[in-house]
Amino acid sequence: MSRSSRSSRTLYVGNLPGDIRLREVEDLFYKYGPIVDIDLKVPPRPPGYAFVEFEDPRDAEDAIRGRDGYDFDGHRLRVELAHGGRRHSSPVDRYDSYSSSSSRGPSRRSDYRVLVTGLPSSASWQDLKDHMRRAGDVCFSQVFRDRGGMRGIVEYTSYDDMKYAIRKLDDSEFRNAYSRAYIRVTQSYSRSPSRSPYASRSRSRSSYSPISRR
Repeated sequence: MSRSSRSSRTLYVGNLPGDIRLREVEDLFYKYGPIVDIDLKVPPRPPGYAFVEFEDPRDAEDAIRGRDGYDFDGHRLRVELAHGGRRHSSPVDRYDSYSSSSSRGPSRRSDYRVLVTGLPSSASWQDLKDHMRRAGDVCFSQVFRDRGGMRGIVEYTSYDDMKYAIRKLDDSEFRNAYSRAYIRVTQSYSRSPSRSPYASRSRSRSSYSPISRR
């Protein structure tokens, strides 16, 4: 790969929290497309920063549009091409579910599951995960649209976290960059819809239809 080609695929991500982990950086960006490499730099004094290299320049452009200015745990992220330029394209979330994995191994799922209703139409799985992790460790999140409107499925790694989420986050105010709404959180005894049980780690461009953040 030429230097110019690589520079169009590599992002600078600034103003990261001082305690951020590599997995959290990947969580922020992997939905935009296959990632080649993440180089996380956490200096003695925050903020931290990272370089994220995608396989495709179009994915890098989408990530800039979706994450530049994004509020991550109270830190407003700065995301731009690593050589200093900025590129923007239409804001599209091509993937509407998240499933954590260890070192790119099998995805984790659990039976500690809640159903979230009342979500705004602009909600993405990342927005939902960010909101719901206030109550504990989220291992899976998904948003989907049905006749009842926008809903979400969230799975926690422990029973206690699930119960705390129901107590703490039921009737809480959900916000993202586009809208806000009061949501309901109840225990769910069924898995996420068969339409897309979880995101493929291959993240090919031929995946299922996107939910646009408009």
